[in-house]
This record gives sequence, structure tokens and C-alpha cells, in this order.
Amino acid sequence: QNMLEELLIHKPDDPIQYMIDHLKQNNDDAPRICVLGPPASGKTTVAMWLCKHLDAICISQETLLFKEILALTKEAKAYKERKQKIPNALWANLIQERLSNVDCIKQGWILEGFPENQEQAWMLQSSGIIPRHVVVLYAPDTVLIERNSGKRLDPFTEEVYHTTFDWPSDPLVQQRLVKPEDLSEQEVSKKLLEYHRNFPGVFQIYQKVLKSINADQPSMDVLSQVLTYVQTRQRSAAPFTPRILFCGPPGSGKSLQAALIAQKYSVVNICCGQLLKEAVADKTKLGELIKPYIDNGYPVPDNLVMKILAGRLNALDCMTNGWVLYGFPRDIEQGEQLQKSHIIPNR
Repeated sequence: QNMLEELLIHKPDDPIQYMIDHLKQNNDDAPRICVLGPPASGKTTVAMWLCKHLDAICISQETLLFKEILALTKEAKAYKERKQKIPNALWANLIQERLSNVDCIKQGWILEGFPENQEQAWMLQSSGIIPRHVVVLYAPDTVLIERNSGKRLDPFTEEVYHTTFDWPSDPLVQQRLVKPEDLSEQEVSKKLLEYHRNFPGVFQIYQKVLKSINADQPSMDVLSQVLTYVQTRQRSAAPFTPRILFCGPPGSGKSLQAALIAQKYSVVNICCGQLLKEAVADKTKLGELIKPYIDNGYPVPDNLVMKILAGRLNALDCMTNGWVLYGFPRDIEQGEQLQKSHIIPNR
């Protein structure tokens, strides 16, 4: 799925070579996460914790401007020095350049505090930067303003602490903590208004991969909920034909559950035992072969069962609508025969 997304976005001149290169990178499981939220919601703390836990690369506006040596860094810094707003297109190009580096491709990335508005989100998407998970932290504005006044930064590790909620136990760390710039209540209130104005546009783009998490709770609870979400796999939107296999001992309810599944999802309900009886009743060639076994109460040889079963599962209704099967396989050998016949359940 990821490879197809990349093909559609980049439209390479040589799609075969592009797919080969993509498979060589073997990075489909690498995290691609955005951590968003209003000021003082804990974005930095969550992003840095995720990077350590997932061994991914943490990227923020600060790291792009002051920690990275990129082609566009000088241009972006010039805007900052003139106290002008850095254009959205420049931010998007900076991020695209950084994410194209080998470490981000191999290890994955956590993008903190970006995109801030819908235009930035569109620019990221048009550049092929599509997060698999978007975490949005939220809390009441009054809580955020109060939190902001106690915010402290460790310039050595860049970890964020708080005078009330998260004070370090190490005296050396306590001594080097500094108060970040632009922490006035008026500045925070202004940023909160801007965030609330822009967030609906961002939500509209990422709503299918977005999870909102309450940041007004103990930090470990927040981190636990974030980790649980980013470790889930998103369901593909591609067409899906169910091939369901029910196993279980006699009396466990296989036939009932299969009938309910078939009715609800309009798939073909197949009982192996019933299929054999129908073959005998219809007097097919295979039915004539298995009739003596059924009449005398002997088990039907697996090779004959597989021929009848394969013929039914490869019928048009099963191939189109999908199927739910029970009564076969009953042991490992039968399961292996099922796989050799390329009948592989996906549920």
C-alpha cells in the first residue's frame, strides 16, 4: 500500500526501478508520526519520548533551524533574524529535505508541531509526506496558560520540565534549567487563538489517521495512550475479499458463528461436511468416488476432499463475495494441503 501511494505521488519515469528501490529500503514499518497540539500541551515531551521508545528521528521547527545543516536553513534563518514569518512553502521544503535523509527513511520520523495550518498540511501531502499517525494533544486553555508559566528547558538535552508537574530530581539538571523565550501570558493567549483558528483545517485533512488525547492528566497516562495509538496499524481502504476460517472443537459454535458472519457480510457460508454430502447427492464424478466412504462411515481421503473444496472456493460467488469455511482443516496435514492449493484465509 505504501509503495502504491509513493508511485501515485511521485509518478517516476521508471516505475519498476522505483519499486525495486522502495523494497530495498524496507522501511514500510518505520514510524511516520505527527505530534500536534496547542502551546504547553506537551508536544515536545511526547515527541522526544516517542523518539527514544521507537528509535526514530525527532524533527521540530527548532531542530530544522538550529541543529540541521540543510540547503534552505540559511534562508529560513534570515526570516527569523528579521522577525518575519517563515513562508509555509519554505517550511515544507525544509521538512521534505530533512525527511529524505537516510536516517529518516530507515528509522522513521516524529514531526513535532507541524503542520500548523491547512496550507502547510496540503504542501506536505503534495510533497509525498503523509503521516501514518497524527496525535493531537488537547487541554483547557486555562490549564495551558497556567502550565506555560512553569515551563523550563534543559539547554543540554532539550528536554522540557515544569516547576510543578515535572521537576527533575537531579540537582545538576535543576541548576541548568532555563525559562524559554516568549512565555508571557499575552503571547500564549495569542498563540492559542491562532491554534484554535487553524486546527479545524488540519483536522479535515488528517481525520482518518488522527487521534485526540487529553493532555490534562498524568504524563505517564498520556504517553501510554499515545504509544498504544501509534503502534496500531491503519486499516487499508483497498477493496477487500474476506476469506474466513473457523476452527474449534465440537460444540464450540462454529456453524452458528459462520452463519451469522455470512448473513451479516454477504459472504458464502461453506461447511466441508455438507459440501461432501451435496457432491454425493448431485452424483458428480467426485461424489461417486467419495460415496462408499460416506456410506460406510469412513473418513474421506484428504486429496478428494481438497478437490471438492478447491472447486467450490474457486467458484465465481466465492471469488467475488468471499467465503467463511468451517469443518476443514482438522489437523496440520490438512492445513498444509490447504496452503499448497493456494487457499489461504486472511481471517
